[in-house]
Amino acid sequence: MAELEQKQSGKKGKKKGRKKMSTRIDLTPMVDLGFLLVTFFMLTTIFSKPQTMEINMPVKPKEEVIEEEQNAVKASKALTLIIDGDNKIFWYQGLPGEENLPVETNFSADGIRKVLIEKNMTIAEMVVLIKPTDEANYKNVVDILDEMNISNIKRYALVDITPLDLELIKNL
Repeated sequence: MAELEQKQSGKKGKKKGRKKMSTRIDLTPMVDLGFLLVTFFMLTTIFSKPQTMEINMPVKPKEEVIEEEQNAVKASKALTLIIDGDNKIFWYQGLPGEENLPVETNFSADGIRKVLIEKNMTIAEMVVLIKPTDEANYKNVVDILDEMNISNIKRYALVDITPLDLELIKNL
C-alpha cells in the first residue's frame, strides 16, 4: 500500500517552507504475489519424460549352445551392417566373402534407409546384424537403431564384429 509522508520544514529560515511530500511503496504484497506465482507454476508444470527406445537384449547362452545359435540365422535372410568411424557404414547380404563384398553407403535417406527398405520388401523375415567397429561413435549406432524403426524392421541385433568383417572393410 502506498503512503504519503509529509515533512515539516523547520524554522531555520525566514522563508515559508513548502511541505515536501515523499512516497513510500510497500512491496510486501508484490513479494507475496511473486511467491504465489512461483508456487503455482512449479505445481502445474509437467516435466518432459525422456524418450527412450526399448531394446531387448538376449541372455548369454552356455558355450555348447553358442555354436548352434550362430548358424541359426540363414545366410540368405541376413543383412549385415558394419558401422565404422568417420560416419562410414558398410552393408552386405548373406555370408561375407569374395562374392559378397561390403558396399559403402551413408546415413542419408538415399543411403542406408533406401537399402533397408528395399531389402525388407524383397527378403521375407529378414534379420539385420549391426556390427559396430571400435572406431564407430555412439551417435552412429543410435542413428542406425532409429533407421530400424523408420524402415519398420522388426528383427535386428547388435553383435560383435568378426576379424573377417574388419579385414573386408579395411581392404576397400
